[in-house]
Parts: sequence; structure tokens; C-alpha cells
Amino acid sequence: MNLRELSQVLGLSQTTVSRALNGYPEVSEATRQKVAAAARKHNYRPNTRAKGLATGRAMAIGHVIPVSSQHEVVNPVFADFIAGAGEIYARHGYDMMLSLTGNREEARLYRDLGAKRSVDGIIVHAPRVEDDRLDLLQDINLPFVVHGRFGGPTDGYNWLDMNNRRAFARATGFLAELGHRRIALINGLESMDFAARRRDGYLEALNNHALSPDPALMVSHEMTEFNGYDATLALLDLPCPPTALLTSSMISALGVRRACHERGLVMGRDISLISHDDDLSYFRNGGRVPDFTSLRSPVRDHGRRAAEMLLRVIDDPDSTPITELLEAELQIGLSTGPAPAPLRPARQG
Repeated sequence: MNLRELSQVLGLSQTTVSRALNGYPEVSEATRQKVAAAARKHNYRPNTRAKGLATGRAMAIGHVIPVSSQHEVVNPVFADFIAGAGEIYARHGYDMMLSLTGNREEARLYRDLGAKRSVDGIIVHAPRVEDDRLDLLQDINLPFVVHGRFGGPTDGYNWLDMNNRRAFARATGFLAELGHRRIALINGLESMDFAARRRDGYLEALNNHALSPDPALMVSHEMTEFNGYDATLALLDLPCPPTALLTSSMISALGVRRACHERGLVMGRDISLISHDDDLSYFRNGGRVPDFTSLRSPVRDHGRRAAEMLLRVIDDPDSTPITELLEAELQIGLSTGPAPAPLRPARQG
């Protein structure tokens, strides 16, 4: 069904129907609801090109993915974020444009998007501690929202982020309160802002519990299953191995579990583990009782929130920057328990 046919069904002009569907304020709420109900009933979908011509917009949102994050596009965290954002774009008649770029071409790609106006806004991924994209993005004058935060001042631009520092301070403190004194951190790449904040939270909690940080217990790498596996084996081979581990990803945690199983360690008894990002569509954390104690972070919902934020910015580009800091939920599962008692020497003769 096209716009003309929907207008005939409703007995309204095409202009009124179009304005109702596009949220123009001069259309009454009763008319808007009537038009929306008819559109759903007859499975009407507005023509994106026609809508763009009417509004002067491209009706597309850009996502720029740095390919230096080699596993980003196959990471289920990224996939869930994109799925959530896509729900919002589809609801509002927007298409999504994914652009992969290397570090050298990244600035040119952003400038091309700004010059061609092929998108109405951009979601920025993988912000770094040292990141020169903020000045570039503000210079091209295209609405954007950062998923995360750039290192340094966090005012003056739109962002949505998890409170990574507080989450990892809470998780580390929880392990310390269980009696663990050797707590390892298997982190993401600490050139990335989220991982740097997680390390800071970990160190803050160690300090609060009078525990000295040990560089041998801090690992920074891409968050993959095999890196989690390799890091855990190396940690378990230390002269004084950890009794608890904290990982930045459920994917890494799967590698940790495999390594512990190979060494004959029972999670929650011989060694404890807390993971992050367990609320994923394709990686369920057990049943009623979670397999892993985790920092629950609903990434699909973050995608929805970031997309809604960007659409608000597109509608009002001169508004005060919007920011949202989300909190992770610490969910207790089967992978944590009190620190194991030290082995006692055998009694002589």
C-alpha cells in the first residue's frame, strides 16, 4: 500500500497523513493515532527516499567501525548493540549505514560523510583514551553520539556509557570481601577508554581494601576466548597464582573457564570468577541460577538508547549535549565463593 491508497482508506489528504506519520506538531493527537493504527493494520511502510525529499534528510544513520579492533564486527556485544539501534531506526524510517575503516582512512571517511551528507548522524564506536576524533566530529558539523566516552573532559558532546569504573570497583571489592587477596584482572586493550576506566576501578578497590596491586596479575588484550584461555594458564602458572579473576567480557570468561577446567579447578570453590557483559542474545548465562557471577550490562538496550539519543539530537541539533551514564548490576552466580584456605604442610612423623 502506498501513501495515496492509505489516504483514501482514511478519507484524509496525503499531506495530512504524511504529516501525522512524521510527527508534525500541527496534527492532532487523535488524528496521529488514527493514522498510525491504519498504517499498522495495512502494513504501510513510508518510502524512505520520498520521506527524505520531504524532510531534506538522508534518512540514514552512520556507524563507523575502526577495523583496528579486529574482532569488533564479529563480537556478539557489538552485534547486540547494532540490533538494538536498528530497532529504533526501523521504527522511525531510518536506514543504517555501516562503514569499516582503517586508522589512516578514518578521518577522511568522517569528512566524506559530513561533506556528502549521506547520513543524518553518526554513532561513534570504540573511543580511545588518546582520541583526536572529537575535534574532527565537531568540525564536520554532523550530529553524533559516542558509545562510550573519549579520554579527558566528557562535557561538550553527546555520549552514552556504562559506569565502568564503579562497576569494576564494586566487583573487585566483592571478591576482596570474600577473602580473596590475589585478584587478577583480564582486561580489554587499555588504550580503549572503557578498559582504562575498568582498570582504574579495579585499582581503586584494591587500595580501599589495603591490597597492593601486582602488575603480574593485570592482563590487557583483545577480548577473545583464546586470549582469556592463554592469560588464565599464565596466571595459574605464577609462583603465587590468583584465587579470583575479573574479566572484561563474557567471551574472555569462556576461555577462563576452559583453562580452569583443564587444571582441575572448580569455580566457586577452588577459584572465583566475575565476568562483564553477560546479558547477550546468543550467550545466556545459565538458567535461574547464573553460571557466572557477572556485571550485567544489557547491550541491546544500550543500542536502543544511543539511537534514540541521536534521533533527538538530529531533531534539535542546537540543544545542550545529552549524556547518560548507566550502572551495571552485580548478579551473583555459581562462579564465586570464599577464598580457598591455604594448604597446610603435612605433619611430620
